[in-house]
Amino acid sequence: MLLLTSSSLSSFSFLPLSLPPFSILPSSSSSFSFPRSSSLTISPFRFHAPRSIFCSISPSSSSPSLEQQQHSLSFSQMQNNLLYSRAYWVSESVIAWNIDDVGKEGFCYLLSSKHASLSISNCQIQGEDVKIKLQEDRAGLPANVVDKFPHIRGYRAFSLPPNLDVRSLLKSQLAVAIYDSDERCQDCTGLQLPGVLDELYSYNGPLGAHYSEEAVSLYLWAPTAHAVLAYIYKDPSGDDPIEIVHLEEEHGVWITKGPKSWEGCYYVYEVTVYHPSTLRVEKCYANDPYARGLSPDGRRTFLLNLDFDQLKPDGWDNLANEKPVIHSFSDISIYEMHIRDFSANDLSVQPEYRGGYLAFTLLDSAGVLHLKKLSSAGITHVHLLPAFQFAGVDDQKENWRTVDTSILESLPLDSDQQQALITAIQNFDGYNWGYNPVLWGVPKGSYASNPNGPCRTIEFRKMVQSLNRIGLRVVLDVVYNHLQGSGPIDEHSVLDKIVPGYYLRRNADGSIENSTCMNNTASEHIMVERLILDDLVHWAVNYKVDGFRFDLMGHIMKSTMVKAKSALHCLTIEKDGVDGSSIYIYGEGWDFGEVAKNGRGVNASQFNLSETGIGCFNDRIRDALLGGSPFGHPLQQGFVTGLLLQPNGHDHGTEANAESMLAASKDHIQIGMAANLRDFVLTNSDGEEVKGSEVLAYGGTPVAFASCPSETVNYVSAHDNETLFDIVSLKTPMDISVAERCRINHLATSIIALSQGIPFFHSGDELLRSKSLDRDSYNSGDWFNRLDFTYNSNNWGVGLPPRDKNESNWPRIKPRLADPSFRPQKIHIHAAVENFLNLLRIRYSSPLFCLRTANAIQQRVRFHNAGPSWVRGVIVMSIEDGYDAFPGLSQLDPIYSFIVVVFNASPEEVSFVNPSLKSRNLQLHPIQVMSSDELVKTSTYKVSSGCFVVPQRTTSVFVEPRKI
Repeated sequence: MLLLTSSSLSSFSFLPLSLPPFSILPSSSSSFSFPRSSSLTISPFRFHAPRSIFCSISPSSSSPSLEQQQHSLSFSQMQNNLLYSRAYWVSESVIAWNIDDVGKEGFCYLLSSKHASLSISNCQIQGEDVKIKLQEDRAGLPANVVDKFPHIRGYRAFSLPPNLDVRSLLKSQLAVAIYDSDERCQDCTGLQLPGVLDELYSYNGPLGAHYSEEAVSLYLWAPTAHAVLAYIYKDPSGDDPIEIVHLEEEHGVWITKGPKSWEGCYYVYEVTVYHPSTLRVEKCYANDPYARGLSPDGRRTFLLNLDFDQLKPDGWDNLANEKPVIHSFSDISIYEMHIRDFSANDLSVQPEYRGGYLAFTLLDSAGVLHLKKLSSAGITHVHLLPAFQFAGVDDQKENWRTVDTSILESLPLDSDQQQALITAIQNFDGYNWGYNPVLWGVPKGSYASNPNGPCRTIEFRKMVQSLNRIGLRVVLDVVYNHLQGSGPIDEHSVLDKIVPGYYLRRNADGSIENSTCMNNTASEHIMVERLILDDLVHWAVNYKVDGFRFDLMGHIMKSTMVKAKSALHCLTIEKDGVDGSSIYIYGEGWDFGEVAKNGRGVNASQFNLSETGIGCFNDRIRDALLGGSPFGHPLQQGFVTGLLLQPNGHDHGTEANAESMLAASKDHIQIGMAANLRDFVLTNSDGEEVKGSEVLAYGGTPVAFASCPSETVNYVSAHDNETLFDIVSLKTPMDISVAERCRINHLATSIIALSQGIPFFHSGDELLRSKSLDRDSYNSGDWFNRLDFTYNSNNWGVGLPPRDKNESNWPRIKPRLADPSFRPQKIHIHAAVENFLNLLRIRYSSPLFCLRTANAIQQRVRFHNAGPSWVRGVIVMSIEDGYDAFPGLSQLDPIYSFIVVVFNASPEEVSFVNPSLKSRNLQLHPIQVMSSDELVKTSTYKVSSGCFVVPQRTTSVFVEPRKI
């Protein structure tokens, strides 16, 4: 293999500098793959090239002639073009290619080689079995093609002749080529096939393993495969197969029917198929994409009949009738949690259950007792981070590596030794968030007490059942936007082995898009969308999951999300054993990468999902509250972290600029508190009446995107980025007390808890949770992710966080960790838990905090501290109810007729007077009157003037009881 670097380019002046960097093996080698753009570290002029490109070049003291250089340039360009797939076979009769005009003397051909023998020699492509002349269609691509593939709208259209045997061609290596009048090849490239595969092979019949009383049948969608075999094994590992079965193809689906004795066995598919990443026909060994069980090592699919009674906990089939009642999605509040975090360090859980599903079934453990408190106070849903089969954690616990915690505990609070010890084993321990999917439809084995056999299925069901029975519905975090593996060899590759080049979204050159970190999937392709929909229904029906949170939802098409909602809501207790109408779906509607601005079709981004009833995370309220964004300067302050009112030394510009930023933050927060509704009208900081969609942020984009309250998920922290307490500890001045930081933590949480829309809380926000200022703890082990439900520690100061994502911030982190005054004491943690529970109780003490329609919010919610003369750092919200037998607003709340909430983010006590709020019978909420927070009890309201006095960094709720 010949390696060229910038230092050696002078010896090869004929090289085309326009070629992108890539790394491939010589054509005689077994395989090569396109690089992942996210992992490229080579320089722009450094790449591996096929030896065949340079086979006519021998070392010489003399330079090649200009004619030789030009010939070599053309030759190398064409040879490399076979490595790309720049043309698209978009329908049975049309191929799209972004090339210059073929011209009157040029000809375009489709070339096919069943055995992948295409090569270039002397400006000719050789090795084809079939050569088909194409005709350019000057009218361009049909409208339906442009709708499906908007990113190729300007490509030229080439028509194939009628009566072509397209199906057999699709199993071959394919290329299109332009020839001049002398029959010399001028340009060539491979093809991307999803368009024609969708047209010819979209399929809605059975897939995966299906069980009857007499047989087990297997169905695999693999229309480009030459052959498919199933290797049947008795055991999860070792031994020869007990049977090797040849599947038969019917219209792209490979089928076999086996004996009932297969149930409980394992199988692996051998798929013989052309793979565009290697330009070879490969034998790929893969699990079933519709797998419902796995061997402990994840290498074999387990034939598991989920309807088998022995896999169901007692009462499982009746669980739908036991689930906590949800009258409206507006009543939802969500608590996000990682399964391992929940119990990995809980000594009240027996060792074999720690970090797994069964920990949720131990009703007297510290963690479950805490969840019971949350449930009784009002939390309705527990959102579990990914629990499907993901890479990064071995399912077999005996293979894990650990660090002696006594050593970690002996090290200084600001030492870099803890992270060094943790990162040395981070890819071999039991910890990972799980956003690296391998198989979407199988519970993760590392969370089971035994990853073998049906244990993971039984234990997952027990977890769901136990959470439901303590009043909590279960949300599953799904990651359909990308996959861990690709190519014909990667052990984590599944879909790309079975229909290569179909499931993964590719760019204009044919390499895999990686904007989501790795191997983006393409839900705009029919069978990708079908797999997603089938998987959702599977989790809802077979595991009775109550909701789904979509990771990077903006990379999925809007049409897919709308169909997902419809498919779930069509489920019924009578037919499916679940009430699909109560299943809530939401996700990250970020708009970036190749899908941005509807680049691959209308995607499920924040603004596109309005009027669908699908929830989107509201990053506007998060950033306004905390300051900046997760991608900005870590010291930039926001509404609750001291912007203008208690500067931390970061340069926020002039005082006037900081005041303008604070005012804008207030507007953004108020819109978020009104469920981020596009049409909600409020008076902004300039004194103008504006709609939420007319307030701008983020480079001119509107703040508001929702049409109804259930479309907004308000949050201030999540598993991503630092915890709430850590962000507060970074952004506030170094010299304030830990008690003040605790109040800021509570203040931020209170704004989320008392907003319209769906409130979302990261587990541990209520415990002042710290990850020692780690901004990305996805692989930071139990040490940095510890949760303590005994309330003894918040995990602050356990060493400098891992170098990879935090080293540039270590100079800011180190002095904070080293200062013992930053660490909360037990009294602070207990107070934080009580305050959080009280917030929930207040939210659910009145239906006015959970209004169900946009119209109700517009009619009832008002913000009073408005205009240029606003009291800085203060938000005042009122919610009005109606009265029976009086015209106007209907009565929703039998207890309170009017509510006023004052949020004071100032470090000083404030007074706020508003004549429209005087003469009310307002009093401090009885839950706050009875709380142990002595400061909030000093809040007052004067009837005669409408004056509210609220202490520093406090949220005070005033209610007007109805007259009896």
